[in-house]
Amino acid sequence: MNAPVPLAATSTTQEGDAHWHELIGQIGSDVGQSLTRALERVNTLTTTGRIDRESLRALRVEIEHARRAGMIGQQLARYASGRIRQSPEQVSLTQMMRDLLLQRGREASVHGLEVHQSMRPAEVISDATLLHALLQAVLDWSLEHARQSVEYRIEIRSWPANARLICRFPHHHVSSALPGDVLAAEDDASSALDTLAWRLVQQLARTLDLMVERQDESERAMLAIEFPRTVSDQQLEGVSAVEVDQGFGVSEDSKPLAGSHVLVVANRRDLKTDIRECTRHMGLLVDFVNSVEEAEVFCQEAVPHAIVYESALAVQRFDRLCSDLQNDLPGLVLIEVSEEGTAFELTGDHGRKHALVGRDSVMASLPSALFYELSRAM
Repeated sequence: MNAPVPLAATSTTQEGDAHWHELIGQIGSDVGQSLTRALERVNTLTTTGRIDRESLRALRVEIEHARRAGMIGQQLARYASGRIRQSPEQVSLTQMMRDLLLQRGREASVHGLEVHQSMRPAEVISDATLLHALLQAVLDWSLEHARQSVEYRIEIRSWPANARLICRFPHHHVSSALPGDVLAAEDDASSALDTLAWRLVQQLARTLDLMVERQDESERAMLAIEFPRTVSDQQLEGVSAVEVDQGFGVSEDSKPLAGSHVLVVANRRDLKTDIRECTRHMGLLVDFVNSVEEAEVFCQEAVPHAIVYESALAVQRFDRLCSDLQNDLPGLVLIEVSEEGTAFELTGDHGRKHALVGRDSVMASLPSALFYELSRAM
């Protein structure tokens, strides 16, 4: 005979089930709506045989949105699985946030946003990989909704002396509430802000055991994330020397580079096939373009974390593009695929530091090169 299940446990289970049912429905809705709009454009293209530049760009955005929703679904499932073993280490929250803002600067400009930042130095004990993913998710969420400007602050509370990451921005969501109905307007704003990017912020903060506060108004939003394990002048209670790993933390059963963005500049089908296959299980977001010209257009909207390119395309125009990008983002990873060879090595050819992978060793060496270079850049 089965033992009775306590009422509290049943209630918790039901709440958890309801949460995941809602989340699955949201993912399905996001993917379905994006693909429906994309299919309508493809049908128009099939009928007319033509597509203008604006419609082509919209088609790419819709497909990218669907792919992003699917990836967030995979990340949510992995982070909520309970199988991730974290590797806490001392991390500069301030430096990590500044590096990400530098990398995402072009994206903010494309959205017409002024980015304001005020960050006190703050060191925290956290899994570096998961913390990086959390900060990326915060930027995804805020850049998705902000209008005109967005502010990022890092403060230290007086007591307890915990670091707090604060994000504030006016948003562009229009409420259907009647004039003067403030509560209804705020409810509408909260609903519009509860996108998949926000769900990822929630789950990562929960996995890292961080305190999250969000305040929604009809025209503004504020997010605060508090880090209880902030390094102060005194030794943190409960943190041993063994627990604080000064190396790069890699979480078991996670993909340490998950969410990192790689742009591949190549026009050979066989090379693109090999790169797609060998990076398939790394959790990377990989985009492909066929020429330097296409890479320039791509990078006007967002700068990737890494660029993998075949040596035949390393012309003067490409060198200028790389130099411009590295001025904006010194940590940009460059990996050249040479025509011959089996080596993975670091080189300073073409006036820039980059990694070199031989064409014959792409399948074996490119994942290691990406892991090494991206881990170093984080």
